[in-house]
Amino acid sequence: MLHPGWPAELGHGDVELHPLRRSDADAWSRLRRENEAWLSPWEPSAPAGWAQRHTPAVYRAMRRAAGRRARLGSSLPFAIRHRGRLVGQVTVDNVVRGALRSGHLGYWIDRAAAGQGVASLAVALVCDHAFGPAGLHRLQADVRPENGPSRRLVQRLGFTEEGLLRSYLDIDGAWRDHLAHALLADDHPHGVLAHWQRSAPA
Repeated sequence: MLHPGWPAELGHGDVELHPLRRSDADAWSRLRRENEAWLSPWEPSAPAGWAQRHTPAVYRAMRRAAGRRARLGSSLPFAIRHRGRLVGQVTVDNVVRGALRSGHLGYWIDRAAAGQGVASLAVALVCDHAFGPAGLHRLQADVRPENGPSRRLVQRLGFTEEGLLRSYLDIDGAWRDHLAHALLADDHPHGVLAHWQRSAPA
């Protein structure tokens, strides 16, 4: 049984989203290693070093695990491409059905692609897909208070800040506070992408 709305390919302009591809192992490894200083402050703690956690073999294992969760209906894992180049990922994980119909949103972007609206566009596309074909009602994005770019992203997409989660996740070697943000399927009747396009600076 496949996840509702999965597999899927999404796109708008120069941005394309698709399921993780086997052929991206080397590109993913290189990209993650190049972005260590940019990404590591926001990543979960781990005993292994950054380089050891971002080999092609690690990508292949991660891709298999993500594929299993997607087939079981608990995840929507997308790679982000900008003008054909792999630049990041967006995932709706910990999907719960039944009366809740929710998921947790996570994302990362190559520093070279940051500040161009690529991440915001990619996340907006995934939100619209999650609320549409995937049938979810609520998406939650938990962001460290210190992560200014990520906080601005969820604010631009219309997420509502709902409160402080104290010592919520073990990130970069310590238990870190996070701010809980949520978006509901009916918050933007014309879609998250349309809301972002209307609110984006000219």
